[in-house]
Amino acid sequence: MKSHYLWFRRLSLSCALTFSSVLIASCSGPSENAEGSANTASTGNGEVIRISIGTQDQVINTAVGGATVRELGLLEKHLPTTGKYENVEYDIQWSSYTSGPPITNKMLADQIDIGLMGDFPAVINLIKFQEEVEGVTSTFIGTLAYSPNGAGNAVVVPKDSDVTSLADLKGGSVSVPFGSAAHGMVLKALSDAGIDPESDVKLISQAPEVGGTSLRTGQIDAHADFVPFGELFPFRGFAKKIFDGAQTGVPTLHGIVVRSDFAEEHPEIVQAYLQAMLEANKTFQEKPEEISAQIEEWSGIEKEVVYMFLGPSGLQPINPSIGEVQLEALKNSIATLISLGKIESPVNPDDVTQWVDESFLKTAMDNMGLNYDEVIEVGESYVITGNDALTNEPIEEPKMAAQLWIQEEPTVTNFATIPNMIKKLNELQTDGKASDVIFVHDRNKGWKLFAENSHYVKNGDEVSAFLLEADAQAFASESGGQVTTFKSLLQTYANGPQPARISRLTMEDLKQALLEAVPALAG
Repeated sequence: MKSHYLWFRRLSLSCALTFSSVLIASCSGPSENAEGSANTASTGNGEVIRISIGTQDQVINTAVGGATVRELGLLEKHLPTTGKYENVEYDIQWSSYTSGPPITNKMLADQIDIGLMGDFPAVINLIKFQEEVEGVTSTFIGTLAYSPNGAGNAVVVPKDSDVTSLADLKGGSVSVPFGSAAHGMVLKALSDAGIDPESDVKLISQAPEVGGTSLRTGQIDAHADFVPFGELFPFRGFAKKIFDGAQTGVPTLHGIVVRSDFAEEHPEIVQAYLQAMLEANKTFQEKPEEISAQIEEWSGIEKEVVYMFLGPSGLQPINPSIGEVQLEALKNSIATLISLGKIESPVNPDDVTQWVDESFLKTAMDNMGLNYDEVIEVGESYVITGNDALTNEPIEEPKMAAQLWIQEEPTVTNFATIPNMIKKLNELQTDGKASDVIFVHDRNKGWKLFAENSHYVKNGDEVSAFLLEADAQAFASESGGQVTTFKSLLQTYANGPQPARISRLTMEDLKQALLEAVPALAG
């Protein structure tokens, strides 16, 4: 019933977000009059400053800078109220979109001041301001979450599809949100696989929710998308992943851009927004399960998937800085777009450094008494710690750890090893309990993985997990271990009957159960 309720709520939320976007697009505009700029107006009671922020509620990488800041009222907490901001009234406008390009269009029209988006739409944003707006640029001021290797972007196919690799997609149809980080990823991935994106496949532009429906109904052969849909659709039970962005080895990120005129006129407000984002980061890191559950309420994205990306040992470290890896992500995005003929005017990838400004972030940290290097260290070292829930041994190697989110439990249960986790699963079944989700971690890279979709190598009592089957086979050959499956591991380590259910019941599961139950009842 909970799954049915969540499905209905997601549908309702999707409709509400769509209606809200249409309403904002038709009704929202600059608060401009003869005496003020588009961001500043005068009323009988004093000055009114508009702060318009475009986010993507369903893109989990933007959650700490978007929904969390908005719903916890953190921006209001940090906005300046003294000096030139004394007696100012703030008109804070939030709008949510399914991808970055609509945010760029609104920023170009001076209807959004601060935008949250992925690397490809961010560089397109920067370039379009250079091409289309005189006297105003767009500036990249901070990172929300990122992956040094591209994890988070993915290509998925219907669960029962025979397609197992990108090569199998030749002659087929692939949908992706055009202009998104996933668009750049799939163009490069297809080219690297020897497939011409222009002639060997039919590329279709589809937003995530449309792509999900198309997968369910068999209208497309594959869908490429950004965070969190490459993990969300398999979690919901109707898709399987055939390509992970991590296989490209190319960094990816979601970050923050701001109109230069807004930043120049109101630097204190930009700093206040970044202070709110920094507080959201800290709040999430201190209470990842609680905030993940709240983000589920705000976005419709299940808490387990939110936690998978942003929690301890998650796929996307929360590091707000703009370091070499983040700059590389932006430069690579420009280089890829150029190589594919997607940028008309000449742009040097190195020029991106001219559009990046970390000074607002550093001032925000100073205002909060935070040390820049320490903030980075906290983000990069946010991994599983503590003791094993079964043996109480310390968890010393996060890459070998495993986790259960037991149904109705407020926090995740941690284990030092995969065998210990499986033994606990058996205890849960005996007690009539189940787990909403099971996580393991790639032995080589530490990526958080769904246990049921991973590949394993058993070497004595040591069990290692891998994202890619090829990596598992290579490690087995090197170590003398044996490649195995999660189902086999359950049989090996469970002394009693296997757990009745090890992941959240989906609508497909419910339908199948009913189909199986009806004949039995009739007989």
